[in-house]
Amino acid sequence: MTERQILHVDMDAFYAAVEVLDDPSLAGRPVIVGGTPAGRGVVAAASYEARRFGVHSAMSAARARQLCPTGVFRRPRMQRYVDVSGQILAILQEYTPLVEPLSIDEAFLDVTGCERLFGSAAAIGRTIKDRVRREVGLTASVGVAPNKFLAKLASDLEKPDGFVVIEAAAARDTLAALPVRKLWGVGEVSERELRRHGIRTIGDLARAPRSLLAGCFGGHAAQLLDLAAGRDDRPVIPAHEAKSIGNEVTFAADIADPEELRGVLDLLAEKVAWRLRRHGLRGRTVTVKARFPDFATHTRSETLQQTTCSTATIRAVARELLERRLDRRGRPLRLVGVTVSQLEGRAAVQGELFSDPTGAREAALDSLVDRVRDRFGPLLRRGGR
Repeated sequence: MTERQILHVDMDAFYAAVEVLDDPSLAGRPVIVGGTPAGRGVVAAASYEARRFGVHSAMSAARARQLCPTGVFRRPRMQRYVDVSGQILAILQEYTPLVEPLSIDEAFLDVTGCERLFGSAAAIGRTIKDRVRREVGLTASVGVAPNKFLAKLASDLEKPDGFVVIEAAAARDTLAALPVRKLWGVGEVSERELRRHGIRTIGDLARAPRSLLAGCFGGHAAQLLDLAAGRDDRPVIPAHEAKSIGNEVTFAADIADPEELRGVLDLLAEKVAWRLRRHGLRGRTVTVKARFPDFATHTRSETLQQTTCSTATIRAVARELLERRLDRRGRPLRLVGVTVSQLEGRAAVQGELFSDPTGAREAALDSLVDRVRDRFGPLLRRGGR
């Protein structure tokens, strides 16, 4: 069986980097995208200069201002970011049809069998990095590995502007010394619990008794042990073949403030809606996922009468699910996600649009904005929607 060759391409501080690209006077300064200097709203992204002060995405703008008084705040310009993301995606799709966008700024590629056309997986990764820098003006970190988990881990090891290859034979040794927090599903609270049992590295976790891990993570323990051994069988699924499209974020610190959570949810809804439209898809069921500090994970879903790819509709439903259906009762959350499922191609549902005038207007607006953006780029409506 041929070993898979997977790339993970992750743009470095994407929103902030685009702001610097468009305004070079911001280079080297702590740029914070989202929120206001007065402290309202939520941080969508932060440059690496701002991150050195402890600023990160999903943080309240008020806290970001406290940590980084010299920070330069910029309002998000989603249409501009989508335009740049489209340029990057077009580059990725020149090397393989198996491209799975995770969000507006990262994607998996399966380049297995592409060696005769483009060279080794590492060579393809290098070429993509060079082209993104030369043609778009931004830096990407690229991980190369035999599966998705290792590729994503590799892209994160030497950020920004990183390039790391993890070979299958070296996976266990590479993982062993890394902090256990590098595993998917292990956040701040879980890490503290593991430390109580003397588990600090992925190698420690791989050697831990299964019964101990089951006590901490329940049924999730088996997946963590697979990851700790470098095993991950998930395929790269292009968006048009996906059964659902979603985005989620794990917070560096638990968030209880309703306004902060709403701001994060709105950003996730925007990303999901863009991905649906980008790939000509609409969905019927909107799901919000929430994880509490004790690792309990709850989901709430609503199935719509008609399919949608409307930002406004997905955002409104997601808010309703989080704020009225989750029964959070003020408890903080450590993860929030938005997913749309029951997908159909837009062509299959065009006849339904006019049965719902409001939905038709929302879909028409999003479609118009996307067409204008595709044709004219960032010259129009740069202020955001």
